[in-house]
Amino acid sequence: MPPRALFSVSEKTGAVDFAARLAALGWELVASGGTAQALRAAGLEVKDVASVTGAPEMMGGRVKTLHPLIHGGLLCRPEVDGHDLAKHGIQPISLAVINLYPFVETASSAAAAPAEVIEQIDVGGPAMIRAAAKNHGRVGVVVDPSDYETVAAELEAAGKLGEETRRRLAVKAFDHTARYDRAICGWLASRDGAGLGAGAEAVLPDRLSLELVKQADLRYGENPHQQAAVYAPAGPPNAGSMRLLGGKPLSYNNLADADLAWQCVWALPQPACAIIKHATPCGAAVSGSASDAYQRAFAADSESAFGGVIAFNCEVDEEAARAVSGQFAEVVIAAGFSPKAAEILKDRRNLRIVEQAVPVARERGGSGSLFGSADSGTPRLKVLDDAILAQTADTGHTERHEVVSRRAPSDEELRDARFAWTVARFVSSNAVVYARDGQTLGIGGGQTSRVMSARIAAWRAAAAGFDLAGAAMASDGFLPFADGLAAAANEGITVVMQPGGSIRDQEVIAAADERDVAMLFTGARHFRH
Repeated sequence: MPPRALFSVSEKTGAVDFAARLAALGWELVASGGTAQALRAAGLEVKDVASVTGAPEMMGGRVKTLHPLIHGGLLCRPEVDGHDLAKHGIQPISLAVINLYPFVETASSAAAAPAEVIEQIDVGGPAMIRAAAKNHGRVGVVVDPSDYETVAAELEAAGKLGEETRRRLAVKAFDHTARYDRAICGWLASRDGAGLGAGAEAVLPDRLSLELVKQADLRYGENPHQQAAVYAPAGPPNAGSMRLLGGKPLSYNNLADADLAWQCVWALPQPACAIIKHATPCGAAVSGSASDAYQRAFAADSESAFGGVIAFNCEVDEEAARAVSGQFAEVVIAAGFSPKAAEILKDRRNLRIVEQAVPVARERGGSGSLFGSADSGTPRLKVLDDAILAQTADTGHTERHEVVSRRAPSDEELRDARFAWTVARFVSSNAVVYARDGQTLGIGGGQTSRVMSARIAAWRAAAAGFDLAGAAMASDGFLPFADGLAAAANEGITVVMQPGGSIRDQEVIAAADERDVAMLFTGARHFRH
């Protein structure tokens, strides 16, 4: 009796050629519905599932493979179950080639009605896959068309699949059905709201299941003794859009800083440049050209920028490339590079040159991360020793403000305050940013005292040769005491943007009024830990 292969595929790419190679080896082909039609149309001899089971498809195709002659053929162990095989006329199935209804594609379509989506919930397919994978000691199960070539080649060379191959295919099969079920669960859970992302119940469910796909192994983690890899959600908007144009592959630390730099620069108007070092901005600036934006960002803290990550939210032209090539940097990442710019930067052998697609979130006025949208429904995660913290992305509340001081800011002061406030979102707490004319002058963050951050920011501004007269100040959290405001006013700042909410707000406002400083409350803070 020839070995039997069962085909039931929604994605038919490569299935006919694969089946033809099996038929040439003497395999008997059994297939369901449309798969049988496709194989027969190619001139292959194939048995319908109905002819094997003796039962027709019914209920609009909902019931066709759910039958003992199919599942018995997949689950049987001939050396143990010989009596049942003979008694019930069950023929073993040695290879199951199955993939599932396109549930994800249908559910992702805005035009699909709920009833249409539900019909794409496969029942027979997962049952057959699980049966074959459970019995992988005897049965090979192929769920991915990319495996057709290697499976066919092994059968042609050895006449059977080895134990290691069957086990590898079984792992892939169980992962396939697990991902499928998670997609269904997520869609059903979102049906009682306006979709994932529409409120805390949808975004932060009782059970959090994320499909993360390894993008690459990394040389090491934060330190050489740590192993590392980069993962991304399956099918994110920007998946595969990162192109390394020159230099070594990105390291763990490179990727962490590059992602922050990318988010920061896309929160700013174009053209803009942000320079990140050790997970916090050294400088950021907007200007009329990429070159000038870079030079202004670099001038804010040229010492700290050494070995940093440079990000642009515009194309890097020849002039900008020549400016950047004068600095030692680990990474330069941009929405594009002119041919001449890429040529210039490639001369820096150790500089990683990364071209990244414009983030989808930018179309909605938000920033974007390297692997998708920073304001997508995917929660932000932080790993503890034995638990994971989850929260929604820190988006929104960037434009809202209320004037609480006696003096309202001028248009220029308001523009500077908003710029400083935007950059402060990407500085480690406690964050204080001084800025003027679309350029950071001094940044202080990562301190246990906000006053200390303000002092560091002022010291850095002075070290860079900046006078803070007429500058804006932004604080990611409220100013708890008037002394912080007084210290900044003594440096010359004329406008402050902060969340507000301290029990001493009136004291802080009074201190601002005494010094003729305009003060804006945003009503929202932007801590980053």
